[in-house]
Amino acid sequence: MTPRQTSDSLHQRVRLFIEASLDGSATETFDDLALEIARFQAAHVPTFARYCQARGVDLSCVEHARSIPALPVDVFRLARIAVHSPEEDRRVFRTSGTSQGKEARGEHPMRTTATYELAALRWAERMLWPDGLRFYVLVLAPSAADAPDSSLSFMIEKFVEAVGERGAYSGHWAAHVVNAGTLDLDSLQGAIGDASFLGHPVLVLGTSFAFVHVIDRGGGRNLRLPPGSRVMQTGGFKGRSREVRPDDLRRMLSTIFELPETHIVGEYGMTELSSQLYEGTLSAALGARAEGKHGVYVAPPWLLVDAADPVTLEALPQGETGILRFVDLANVDSAVAIQTMDLGRVTEAGVELFGRAPGAMLRGCSLAVEDLFVKGQP
Repeated sequence: MTPRQTSDSLHQRVRLFIEASLDGSATETFDDLALEIARFQAAHVPTFARYCQARGVDLSCVEHARSIPALPVDVFRLARIAVHSPEEDRRVFRTSGTSQGKEARGEHPMRTTATYELAALRWAERMLWPDGLRFYVLVLAPSAADAPDSSLSFMIEKFVEAVGERGAYSGHWAAHVVNAGTLDLDSLQGAIGDASFLGHPVLVLGTSFAFVHVIDRGGGRNLRLPPGSRVMQTGGFKGRSREVRPDDLRRMLSTIFELPETHIVGEYGMTELSSQLYEGTLSAALGARAEGKHGVYVAPPWLLVDAADPVTLEALPQGETGILRFVDLANVDSAVAIQTMDLGRVTEAGVELFGRAPGAMLRGCSLAVEDLFVKGQP
């Protein structure tokens, strides 16, 4: 088969696995599918092939997904990580950048978004709207039209299409209340008022920093959400002048929106991944899962999460703290295994996040990148 045909076949198999894994009917194993994707990527992504060689890993001899070398996220800033040519890109998601400027932004090219969309929607159905409601959707983030390279904005657009309450003339109903980087509190209050008048539950989707602006400037306004409403908040405060602890942010959002804290759900995702994790509190409160705790993020069955030793980059036993690595089956055309610089711990309950690892802990990642771009060629 051609690379394009192989990619199409793998995408189809991953989508079948996503659907089947949710009801326990999967006929393929996670390990077999992950390894086949990794071998395909090693054959067509020179950077990944060299990384496997630098790590001393022969993928033809590997039997478990945990043994796939996880590409450090920094590499997405330094090289194109894709099995296909730029001419085949349907979409390119980019990171928000760093103090090094626009040139330092990581890129995640997508030849197709179909697998990404399915992965995002199926897990959101389990974690954000397991009760099957439709919503008026309030978005505290740029629209996909305003931020076409934002994976978050793209995902939110798909959520609106999936569960947004249809208006008589406007199709899917959503209000974007952040325009040109500015929060429009009048629009936010007006949209909540309209939803309350009509008795529609509201799904509020936004970044943590945008919600801080609501808290800081929303005092005295009636922002009470109708029954059945819920909030998804994502992202940290990297590069921001003010930070708010997750527990404090959740408590303040519960107060200002008059929602139970269980209905304020944290999401964890990143540009380099195609799958997301959520706190399980809402799903548990609605009876869709046995339990859920704030601060513990639940991964879907097509996403394997481990904490890795920061020096050796080897997966650690469950319960030990390290830097998080992901094997994401939905990353068919880029890197199926990703090594982050986020500190965390994986238990049977889920993934606990402790923020970005201190620089001194990241020696393994630094050496891995050096092996590729100092000793070799990108």
